[in-house]
Amino acid sequence: MERKEYFYNPIDFDKDVAVGIQLPFGKTKGLFKLSYTTEEQAISNLKNLLLTRKGERLFQPTFGSSVYTYLFEQFSPSFDSDIEESVRADIAEWLPYIVVDSIVVDSEEDRNRFKLSLNYRVTEQGANREITMFVDSTGESTLQG
Repeated sequence: MERKEYFYNPIDFDKDVAVGIQLPFGKTKGLFKLSYTTEEQAISNLKNLLLTRKGERLFQPTFGSSVYTYLFEQFSPSFDSDIEESVRADIAEWLPYIVVDSIVVDSEEDRNRFKLSLNYRVTEQGANREITMFVDSTGESTLQG
């Protein structure tokens, strides 16, 4: 099957026009913190994808990440690579303009939690960035980056 080509089309030509809402939600001036560049919005979209559980979004049941489903799975030798493969597939499906350079999963079997470190770029020319996600047995997750 031939892969569909996607093009990165920046829409941030006007400095005074916002292109989206940043995550996490918070008040600054006005109602929400806004993103004024395409790259800022792409990063916010990635955070949204990682923090959303599949089936959680109305009318888009496949949107989101599967990281939470691994939380109560049996630990196996392939546990870390299964999470990595799942995250790569989710990003490739929903955010094809994000280039994932590496994913490192550090699981703590005895504490039923894991840390996911994701190095990525927005398009081929983008600067390297990192997001670290901590997921524990309560289902709580924290994003840094």
